[in-house]
Amino acid sequence: MTRLFGTDGVRGLANASLTAELALDLSVAAAHVLADRGEFAGHRPRAVVGRDTRISGQFLEAAVVAGLASAGVDVLLLGVLPTPGVAHLTDTLGADLGVMLSASHNPMPDNGIKFLARGGHKLDDAIEVAIERRMREEWRRPTGGDVGRVTTYDAAVTDYAAHLVAATRRPLAGLKVVLDCAEGAAHEVGPLALRDAGAEVIAIHASPDGLNINDNCGSTHLGSLQRAVVEHGADAGFGLDGDSDRCLAVDHEGNVVDGDQILAVLALALRDEGRLAKDTVVATVMSNLGFVQALRGAGIGVRQTKVGDRYVLEAMKVSGYSLGGEQSGHVILSDHATTGDGILTALKVLERMAATGRSLQELAGVMVRLPQVLVNVPDVDKARTDDDAVLAAAVAEEEAALGDTGRILLRPSGTEALVRVMVEAPSLETAHSVAHRLADVVKRQLALD
Repeated sequence: MTRLFGTDGVRGLANASLTAELALDLSVAAAHVLADRGEFAGHRPRAVVGRDTRISGQFLEAAVVAGLASAGVDVLLLGVLPTPGVAHLTDTLGADLGVMLSASHNPMPDNGIKFLARGGHKLDDAIEVAIERRMREEWRRPTGGDVGRVTTYDAAVTDYAAHLVAATRRPLAGLKVVLDCAEGAAHEVGPLALRDAGAEVIAIHASPDGLNINDNCGSTHLGSLQRAVVEHGADAGFGLDGDSDRCLAVDHEGNVVDGDQILAVLALALRDEGRLAKDTVVATVMSNLGFVQALRGAGIGVRQTKVGDRYVLEAMKVSGYSLGGEQSGHVILSDHATTGDGILTALKVLERMAATGRSLQELAGVMVRLPQVLVNVPDVDKARTDDDAVLAAAVAEEEAALGDTGRILLRPSGTEALVRVMVEAPSLETAHSVAHRLADVVKRQLALD
């Protein structure tokens, strides 16, 4: 049977594949699994529930609350709040689980359900499998005073903003910032936190109507942020996504600063403060080779994982690392957060600017991005990617020609019948040539019968 849970919760087209009935059943099962693990022992179980600004979040929130309360769980409604804010309050309010309704950077018609365990941590695979197995099972329903209570928690935004400001060790006075809120979950708390930390803030795409989340704005569409930074003469700009768990940046000239560059800036900042655990950063195999070369040249180790912030998180937890992230802008600062936090990332970059007196452009210049080309090859048998001898020989030949000046990564898609061919090289022309030569080999060798 196909699993409901993907790499980041359960997602789908709201009211089509992701229905109110599914949301209710999932919530009941989640309550039962967590209760069976003993986390509810000795007290009434409690959950916190937050959502982004999608209009579908309203009916899905009602379904999730109904499921939890019917299973005897008391619910605190957080309202519109970023995913990392829900994670933070899951921990500080002593909740047994948290629920976030969001499809992150996906288009508005989609939505998703993310469950968080006690402490605000993402569920591991085994718990997700257990939740799926418990769905629609027979169970003894509580009645009378044993059903859950539902309460609105009005201090969610201010509590989370205060946490973010407390994590900022240096006032940001004198810095002018443009913040693109993606018409999403950070539209209120993002500008509030940056202003309370001392920055002058111009907020754009901060008027959500339930329909415009991620619509040509935010971290996936940086054009309006680039223009606004230049127009306002800002020191930097930051683009969040719909649930604010990722962040990309723009320097004062409107140049994009990606997740690899942000990680490099923060790695050096933490190293200089003596707070970079084991002098190592966790990144994924998609991180630019220029990032790896720059950090290793600075004496900082790079541990690389499979693509996906959950794998970055797992490596950080197992080995006790304090910084990790992805090129897409998921940055995890484990001293302050259990998940990627776009607002926190922006604050920490600004803190480094304030501490050094250097521009974001100067700071990001610590690494030089190698030209990177990604070619998707559709309609192939991706399961044979690692087993075809002809393909392996072609890759080996191209790798030998590149030597230490570039790299090649062939990666089967996790959701589609295609293989991704990624090549980095000293020049864009070389990267294009190598990528398309290998793509042709993939087409010939892995063609579907």
